[in-house]
Amino acid sequence: MDLLGFLDELRVLTQNGLRYADNNYDRVRYERMLELVSEAYASSLEVPAAEVRRRLARELGHITPKIGADAAVFDDEGRLLLVRRSDDGCWTLPCGWVEPSETPEEAAVRETLEETGLKVRVLDQVAAIHRLPSERDGPHAVLSVVYLAEVMGGDLSPSTETPEVSFRNPDEITAWHRNHKELALAALKCWRARRAG
Repeated sequence: MDLLGFLDELRVLTQNGLRYADNNYDRVRYERMLELVSEAYASSLEVPAAEVRRRLARELGHITPKIGADAAVFDDEGRLLLVRRSDDGCWTLPCGWVEPSETPEEAAVRETLEETGLKVRVLDQVAAIHRLPSERDGPHAVLSVVYLAEVMGGDLSPSTETPEVSFRNPDEITAWHRNHKELALAALKCWRARRAG
């Protein structure tokens, strides 16, 4: 079993247990479990346990997977709009976390503008793909909602998060961020089906 996958599941059970505990004995047990989870995360991720605990405490309510939104934008030649991330140097679709005040579709449009300078509109939902926590993919479960979108205006321009932005053939990319090759291939399949039909 992957350690981060185990910790994520234990964290979710613990935080949800704290939320629904109806007596002090259970609260004390869950608080101790959360301390242990924080210490294990700290050791695995080389982050101080107090910082891990502070971050976990910010997540209120029933704990669920994080929601990411991705935009798949193709040019007339079938090349996909990709951005190279500044944090790991890998390629990805324009993407980001869904904010509490927006839908996944709105997040995909916002992130594309912020990361590429292009204004887009969503045409169709490509897929909703679940990613489990792992050493390679990060410490939390994620649900990525991928949308097929088209350019409505703007100019390609890099950002602080994305120093390189361009339309690329997905087959040419060797350094993908986490599971983004899977997202790109699902988008390519959807785009081809729309053009054929």
